[in-house]
Amino acid sequence: MSFFKRIFSQEKKDASFSEQAKQTLDKGLEKSKTTFFSKLSKAVAGKTKVDDDVLDNLEEILVASDVGVNTTLKIITRIENRVASDKYLGVEELNQILREEIASLLSETNSGEATEFVIPTQTKPYVLMVVGVNGVGKTTTIGKLAYQFKKQGYKVVLGAADTFRAAAIDQLQIWADRVGVPIVRQDMGSDPASVAFDTLQSAVAQNADIVIIDTAGRLHNKINLMNELTKVKRVMQKVVGDAPHDVLLVLDGSTGQNAFEQAKQFTAATEVTCLAVTKLDGTAKGGVVIGISDQFQIPVKYIGVGEKIEDLQVFNKYEFVDSFFK
Repeated sequence: MSFFKRIFSQEKKDASFSEQAKQTLDKGLEKSKTTFFSKLSKAVAGKTKVDDDVLDNLEEILVASDVGVNTTLKIITRIENRVASDKYLGVEELNQILREEIASLLSETNSGEATEFVIPTQTKPYVLMVVGVNGVGKTTTIGKLAYQFKKQGYKVVLGAADTFRAAAIDQLQIWADRVGVPIVRQDMGSDPASVAFDTLQSAVAQNADIVIIDTAGRLHNKINLMNELTKVKRVMQKVVGDAPHDVLLVLDGSTGQNAFEQAKQFTAATEVTCLAVTKLDGTAKGGVVIGISDQFQIPVKYIGVGEKIEDLQVFNKYEFVDSFFK
């Protein structure tokens, strides 16, 4: 059995997404797929075998799809090795080879194998701190996460620690009301660490399963950001000794290379442990998920593939690659 068949074996598929989730993923990646395969078709037009010209064109396509230069070079090297071992590799096989090599690259990490929204059972409350610049869909992602976790039967509490903008507090309140989960908030300008402290105290008192803390989305001064997030963490640990259990960075997939830059900035400012990539449905830059997953070696945990409340999904690398090359 080939590597690709092995990772997409029936055992994997049986434990995988619902049909509705697969359809949502297919629809969300439609723009990326259409653009990518349109360019790929032009790159191989008139060619019968994979040669240097085809590989050069493929490299340009991958970079243009925001896979990122480093990840693109890894993929091209893998395909060059395949070509070297099979001198007569036809262009009709390129799609399958590309699919296999990207799947292989993503499979070098143990992340991206979840099929539903779950949290560690040994930790209660599980504390998730969410970071990211304004406009990437951070608050919306928190609201959708709260919905998904509540649907799984978890007791969720939200903390509005982005006190820099009144709109952020109000927006999170709207999501809390919509989902039907409690929220802890203070006035605009309040100390974010104080909000986080109160949120964790409330969550412990309510015997909550998961706490999601929103934080300010400012990158104008990395030192200030670092100091603020460090203080929030330190104060939370007075209530829950090992909080936060995860720091989730939310990135806007439609911004392509800018998402890479934000990932660099935030990973320098705080210890990011997982990523959410949003707005993939409105862009042809879906390749950014492949590049970010590979380059930062930080697991992509969630992807946003639509505006509806159900359109935030756990990132499953098998389903993602399967959908992208369907």
